[in-house]
Amino acid sequence: IYYLSQLKIMLSPKKQNASAQLAAQEDGPRQGREIPQAAPQTDDIPVIDLNAYLSTAADGSPSETALAECNKVAECFHRYGIILIRDPRVNMSDNDTYIDLMEEYFADVGDRFYANETISDIKPEFHYQVGATPEFIEKARNHSEKLSALNLAPEDTPESPLEPVLDAKWRFMWKIGERPDGASDDFPAVKPERYPDWEDKMNTWGGKLHSAIFTVAEMAAIGMGVEKSAFTSRMEGGAHLLAPTGSDLVKNDIGAIFAGFHYDISFMTIHGKSRYPGLFVWTRDWKKKAVKIPEGCLLIQSGTSFEHITGGYVLSGFHEVVYTEATKEAVKRRAQQFEALGINRRQWRVSSTMFTHFRNDVDIGPMAELSHLYTPDQAAQ
Repeated sequence: IYYLSQLKIMLSPKKQNASAQLAAQEDGPRQGREIPQAAPQTDDIPVIDLNAYLSTAADGSPSETALAECNKVAECFHRYGIILIRDPRVNMSDNDTYIDLMEEYFADVGDRFYANETISDIKPEFHYQVGATPEFIEKARNHSEKLSALNLAPEDTPESPLEPVLDAKWRFMWKIGERPDGASDDFPAVKPERYPDWEDKMNTWGGKLHSAIFTVAEMAAIGMGVEKSAFTSRMEGGAHLLAPTGSDLVKNDIGAIFAGFHYDISFMTIHGKSRYPGLFVWTRDWKKKAVKIPEGCLLIQSGTSFEHITGGYVLSGFHEVVYTEATKEAVKRRAQQFEALGINRRQWRVSSTMFTHFRNDVDIGPMAELSHLYTPDQAAQ
């Protein structure tokens, strides 16, 4: 189980109904603890333009400009664990179309779930690796020992409790790309009946993210001094999952934990721009930053597989998603816009997350070809 071995399944299918009834009986929004002043934003992280690389990569000889961008990709992953990219193949209207779809879906399925309807999209028998995962199912691992050892400054400390709580978010898992014949986790896709264009819209956006991240993987390899296919050859046939999340911004309130402090076990995780703030990341030096994705850009964060295969040259990026004052302000602004336009729509925070993985037959131990980037001690750690 790729993603949920990091975010553990904590409730059995039988317990879901009890959870639904409990949440449905709540009076008013769910609240967490008060959030302190805003963290520094990701404005100091450079944006990588893929255009120069895409323009020259076809003939196998990247230009000096393209090579400089490849070096920048490698350096950003090393220093920050995240990069911001601009891909000319990605039209942000596709992101808007996709988020519109997921906002509508999560609002609809959430209402039906809490009305005690049976939701056929929820597949616990497949470990929630396809279809919908209700809120309060996923839960981050406990990283209290690491945090205690780091003794972070207050402004760099996660808002998530040291003892993790169940995440107040829904998710939908959709496979992107082909899996090898006989893969044991190649479960049948779930296509919600009420959305006839579901498959097309999911594959359109997922395909664009897939192309972007494969290009970045090539650039990272070149920037690290190895063959451009060093990573992508290992990604072919991987369990790549388009895994959007949705959090109800009316049912929840400031302090709610949408995703507890955690890292992903993926190779790389890619996101489009969300309509609401709340995502925080930690850089290599354990500085907390509020993510601000520029218009027209995508965010990519390194996962544990990237850390392992590079011998620690790239570290897996910790992150969390929290309902903050800034989230609340965005909710108020959008409510005013809806009112002015006569729109009656429930507000949900959607993240267009996609996890990319190496194939399950790939050894993710430190690559010998990358030994110039790490010491034996680093690799052992």
